[in-house]
Amino acid sequence: MQTSASTSSGSVATNETERLISSEKVVGTPVYNRAGEHLGSVHSLMLDKFSGQVAYAVMSFGGFLGIGESYHPLPWRVLTYDVRQGGYVVDLDRQRLEGAPSFTANETPDWGDRSFGHRIDDYYGVSPYTF
Repeated sequence: MQTSASTSSGSVATNETERLISSEKVVGTPVYNRAGEHLGSVHSLMLDKFSGQVAYAVMSFGGFLGIGESYHPLPWRVLTYDVRQGGYVVDLDRQRLEGAPSFTANETPDWGDRSFGHRIDDYYGVSPYTF
């Protein structure tokens, strides 16, 4: 299955197949917990420049119209895509999410600091992402 968009000048490149998806389509995708509760949406992806693998999905959480919003990095491997819900599912309730490593729009996490990544991975109980 492939999808493509068309413009007035014709068809543009395919941005989704059965196994691959453009990051443009991932950003904004809803994130739910196992109970079906909407937790937030994918704000951005953190990609390993050398392996090409997605390391983290940064989920926006809370706030209203961008005010008071926080960002929660989720190890990519804790997310599962659910076709029925049209979004990603994570085994996490809202209370546990509120205690997870996060940052705000006014903060810039140090992604190069391995201890930051280890804190995220430890919190979600996954083996550390290796650089």
